[in-house]
Amino acid sequence: MFKKYRWTIVTMLFLSNAINYVDRSAMSVALPILSKKFSLTPFASGLILSSFFVGYALFNFIGGFLSDVVGPRRVMGYAMAVWSIFCALTAGAFNFISLFFIRVIFGFGEGPLTSTTNKTMNNWIPLKERATAVGICNGGAPIGGALSAPLVAFISLKWGWQAAFLVLGVLGLIWTFSWFKISTDKPNNHPRVSQEELKEITAGRDIAAAQVGSAPAKVSLFSILKQRSILALIVGMFGYNYTLFFFITWFPSYLVEGRHLSISQMGIAAMIPWIAGALGQVAGSMIIDFIYRKTGKVLFSRKVVLVTCLLLAAVCVVLTGFANSAVSAVFFMTLGVCFIYLQATTYWAIIQDLVPSEKVGGTSGFVHSMANISGIFGPALTGWIVQSTGHFAPAFVLAGGLAIIGALAVAFFVKAAKNAGAVAQEQIA
Repeated sequence: MFKKYRWTIVTMLFLSNAINYVDRSAMSVALPILSKKFSLTPFASGLILSSFFVGYALFNFIGGFLSDVVGPRRVMGYAMAVWSIFCALTAGAFNFISLFFIRVIFGFGEGPLTSTTNKTMNNWIPLKERATAVGICNGGAPIGGALSAPLVAFISLKWGWQAAFLVLGVLGLIWTFSWFKISTDKPNNHPRVSQEELKEITAGRDIAAAQVGSAPAKVSLFSILKQRSILALIVGMFGYNYTLFFFITWFPSYLVEGRHLSISQMGIAAMIPWIAGALGQVAGSMIIDFIYRKTGKVLFSRKVVLVTCLLLAAVCVVLTGFANSAVSAVFFMTLGVCFIYLQATTYWAIIQDLVPSEKVGGTSGFVHSMANISGIFGPALTGWIVQSTGHFAPAFVLAGGLAIIGALAVAFFVKAAKNAGAVAQEQIA
């Protein structure tokens, strides 16, 4: 199976997600150093962490929409180039304002990644492999996060924090050059895709569309976005993203400030949950496809994994806030991140199942953009909570509570359309 050319595309997207999360997590790892250098309060540190999501959330939708219009190849390539350049420019930051501005533009670049990845998978991957392929692509994220903590900590301590951002920027530009060389928007445009593989990629799509009641291509994007299932999916992803971003942005600082670990100790400790997340990402995708093959129920296979794992993740995150040692905190957060990533693929698989191919990019981008509003205010809110109370525990409780709300929204309101036209008519009363 993995000899087919489509898995080359999957591999490249796996690497793009890994680079994305190394770059994104680098600021969180370097923040304890930068906070001292620029005399940042916890709230100011939270604003720096939130600044990334201002540009990121906006370009989630713009990038997804453009991937439908001009194709995912160019959107992905240009996005990687922009965020890599501004990742490198982070090394030139000299105060709070300059760092804030660079992080906003950096977020612009990273914004299109997930929705464009989803659009590419919709073009290149057959239904029976889709959740697994998306899981592998997105599995690069926790692996990147795992590499980021020790890598950035090591480079920062040995050559200075600026060197870490310069190295990461160059790495992204190398990927960009390779992507433009080996990819196309669709498999039928690629000379290395055989007719046999092309038939495999398109097999079963009409049957799946009839089963879940996905809309015809002529349905407008706006009518899809008003669907109850899509709105509930936004609530679910909001809870998931808030919890994940809380971990990404504040867990390294929590280990240093709340658990009094050194930078080098933090680099190792912060890596452990990411490893569990990487395993969870791939395992969750395979579990989803396994349940689908056994039951023949497309939406059920996604929802049962999403709801169960997001609820378990919420419990683990809350327990982390009340852990009595650094070891127990890392243990509970490791379990929580594993459960978070076990269900991470489900949102994109559900969108691909319920939405016509021509609207997958735009819908993915809108859902991702709305959910990532959590990243705009979440890190700043966490900073305010820590500065006001002197403790991290209330922030852990808030993150877990939002994850529970998200899981319940998906459980009760994400449903298959009753007929092929229902997706266009199902609106909020």
